[in-house]
Amino acid sequence: MATLAERLGFDADDRLLIINCDDLGSSHAANSGVFDALRNGLATSATLMVPCPWAREAAARYRGEDVGVHLTLNAEYELYRWGPITQSPSLLGGDGGFPRTVEDVWEHADLDEVRRELRAQVERAILWGFDVTHLDSHMGTLQLRPEFFDIYLDLAVEFGLPLRLSGASTERMVGFPFRKLAEEEGVVFPDHFVLVTGVGSRRSVERVVGDLRPGVTEVYVHPALDTPELRAFAPDWAARVDDHQLVTTDSELAITLQRAGVHRIGFRRLRELQRAG
Repeated sequence: MATLAERLGFDADDRLLIINCDDLGSSHAANSGVFDALRNGLATSATLMVPCPWAREAAARYRGEDVGVHLTLNAEYELYRWGPITQSPSLLGGDGGFPRTVEDVWEHADLDEVRRELRAQVERAILWGFDVTHLDSHMGTLQLRPEFFDIYLDLAVEFGLPLRLSGASTERMVGFPFRKLAEEEGVVFPDHFVLVTGVGSRRSVERVVGDLRPGVTEVYVHPALDTPELRAFAPDWAARVDDHQLVTTDSELAITLQRAGVHRIGFRRLRELQRAG
């Protein structure tokens, strides 16, 4: 059977890298940082948080870049809140926004409301003019519980979109074969995924890029500009600013990728492969 790299038109031992920018739409600082990373830096894709206050502004800046939907059921900040775009009482925390923790969503969310909310997020991104290229899950909420993963996978099938999936080691940890389930449904996903704990991807990216395995690997960053807005709401603001610098002004990363012969690609190529069957 052909490898994913071969199905994409590369050799089996080629190393392909997706550098995704999470949290587009979460703030003005993130919008500026993400689009700079896509247009002038090394980033190859991004994902939009549709329910966030700055998502519509991100849509106004969009010029056809490789952008997917960062399916959102959490609002993790104490002082900055957002909530569902549908009437979904079970998806609200005590202060009127999405819950701050993944566990709170798992414990209280009605699955029918989850499905309706997430479908609405994808449909709104399309309505705003995005050529949606893929789906992933904010804070991994949809990937680690089978009943939530079922919705995640159903949306990928319904809209013909690739998914972000964790690696095989995560399957053993959570106890169900989500990669096999996605493959059986014809959903395309990268061979390898680099998990970053929290925000701040420099160490993880620098550790793997010089020694990538053959196939398609996804890494992700959270680029944002250093602004008073970002500092006011995000305790992790410095890591977001560093992620922006990593993929825009860090010449060492670009040189490492070039010397290693790494091919940078976006999710749009995976989407077209999936839709071609």
